[in-house]
Amino acid sequence: MNVSVDLRVLVLGAAAGGGLPQWNCGCTNCAAARDPGSGVTPQTQSSLAVSADGYGWALLNASPDIRQQIELNRQLHPRARRDSPIRSVLLTSGDVDHIAGLLVLRERQPFDLFVTAALADILDRNPLFRVLDRDCVHRRTISLDTAFTLIDGIEATLFSVPGKVPLFMEGDPSALAHEGEQTVGVEINAAGKRVCYIPGCAELTDRLADRIRGSDVVFFDGTVFRDEEMIAAGVGVKTGRRMGHMAIGGPGGSLQALSGLGIGRIVYIHINNTNPVWRFGPERASVEAAGCEIGHDGMEVVL
Repeated sequence: MNVSVDLRVLVLGAAAGGGLPQWNCGCTNCAAARDPGSGVTPQTQSSLAVSADGYGWALLNASPDIRQQIELNRQLHPRARRDSPIRSVLLTSGDVDHIAGLLVLRERQPFDLFVTAALADILDRNPLFRVLDRDCVHRRTISLDTAFTLIDGIEATLFSVPGKVPLFMEGDPSALAHEGEQTVGVEINAAGKRVCYIPGCAELTDRLADRIRGSDVVFFDGTVFRDEEMIAAGVGVKTGRRMGHMAIGGPGGSLQALSGLGIGRIVYIHINNTNPVWRFGPERASVEAAGCEIGHDGMEVVL
């Protein structure tokens, strides 16, 4: 059987932690997402799936919404009595919205789990993750800047991204924009195409800009449009930067920083429930005027 090789990227979840609407939030966006006539569609928590043949898939992060995401995307449905096209899972951080879905994937279905040493330590320090049977879930510890096979037909490379440790492990609150193995991006290569996935980024450094320059597609952290957005909305006390996320808009924002890097398509993902880009308005218009896109659940990119 001849199998064509493409690079397929499926957005399983475009929202940040808590999703849209967030269960305990009545902000403008969440209220709109609960109204079928508003034009704002509910979104699940951040995750992508990638494939080279449309048959076997790798997940980039396992969100708490993974069961719902599987059911909503036929590509990930079982094809036999006990089966899954999910061949591997890769983690880019130890945040709850990126690892909690692993607890859903515990029914002794074989898959590879790719992590950095720092992320493996986070899992090992939490006994709850022992429900992942090591006889079925094969842990693969990956070094930064070292290419590996993520799934048949797809090569991946992890690279450090300025960020911070997960909220539940925070010590020194001033330790922001840290670079190491706690927060990483992933470069995906297949069929002569290059895609980068960076759902969390506190700062677009020169090193990181050079890393993603010329990519065919970059899925980038769109958590907040303005740094003090959550404070202004009256639903939080932290800035975007304090949470380890750079803002989209304003001087030094990602919209400005990503311009001129020769990237084919820029798609914002990991978008917080407070971000005004979920609605039609000046903020969304500015993103689209710059040639960038707002990711959404079910969005598929085929290269």
